[in-house]
Amino acid sequence: MLAFDHIAMSSVDLAEGVAAVEAALGLRLSGGGEHPLMATHNRLMGLGDLYLEVIAPNPTAPRPTWPRWFDLDNFSSQTRLTNWVAGSKNLMADLALCPNGTGVPMSLQRGDYRWQMAVPADGKLPFDGAFPALIEWQGTLHPAHALPDSGARLTRLEIAHPKAEALKAALSPLFHDPRVVILQGPAKAMRATFTTPHGIRVLE
Repeated sequence: MLAFDHIAMSSVDLAEGVAAVEAALGLRLSGGGEHPLMATHNRLMGLGDLYLEVIAPNPTAPRPTWPRWFDLDNFSSQTRLTNWVAGSKNLMADLALCPNGTGVPMSLQRGDYRWQMAVPADGKLPFDGAFPALIEWQGTLHPAHALPDSGARLTRLEIAHPKAEALKAALSPLFHDPRVVILQGPAKAMRATFTTPHGIRVLE
């Protein structure tokens, strides 16, 4: 079974994205770095067994000739929650059970972290990005274990989609976590609820 790994906030500018998330949660992000293969960079926040990622195109890096992950090449709105990521122990086996277009494994690294991630050829994950990206960490290093504990905990991730039942069916053989709730909705939308030292906070 897949495990809940992290959630991703997309932004057109990393500094703006960090400022928006820190204001919404009342907490500071820490850690992160660059992904040269994708020409992106990020900042992170530890959430206990998970982490939150703010990710944006890196303007100082050459734009790749292939689409960036999380469909970032087509992202132009204010910073918002766009994606979630599930951890795999056997990426190829899990991909065989996933919808077409979930992606092809790519080997990546950032600092001491090494991982394989399924990246769609067009950058667009199934169900308009409501289906999780799949990641398989190499070795024992994982950001959630190394980041400072923010004191925040994700209690609920709501994912709305017009094809909610089909999304549930696609996930059912692969993933179960009571924090993730699939809802019927007119369009793909995501809403994350957290407990924090400052009370309940929400990111959308």
